[in-house]
Amino acid sequence: QVRLVESGGGLVQAGGSLRLSCAASGRTFSGYDMGWFRQAPGKEREFVTAITWSGGITRYADSVKGRFTISRDNAKNTVYLQMNSLKPEDTAVYYCAADRIITSASIPRNMDYWGKGTLVTVSS
Repeated sequence: QVRLVESGGGLVQAGGSLRLSCAASGRTFSGYDMGWFRQAPGKEREFVTAITWSGGITRYADSVKGRFTISRDNAKNTVYLQMNSLKPEDTAVYYCAADRIITSASIPRNMDYWGKGTLVTVSS
């Protein structure tokens, strides 16, 4: 059974930092992009960032460029999201996803695998 399990969410003040983790199990994700999406209350799920299998290519939504950093450790089957300079508008449930290719144009419902999400709340 394939599982993606996110952790690291929580409550933080504006300007603070959080590090999210996504642990994958149940299969090898060799050749898969891994990514993060988020969904704020009343809004659609949106692309945040993605990373290729090798880690050589990373993609970011304009709203998080320069503040968020994605990385992965394939030996641990884990992808990370370092979030700095957090803003109240970053408040959302953050979901980990896996698919052959993930870009800013990816349609969330088409992702091969999803985690159940972790809540990030940024207070002003």
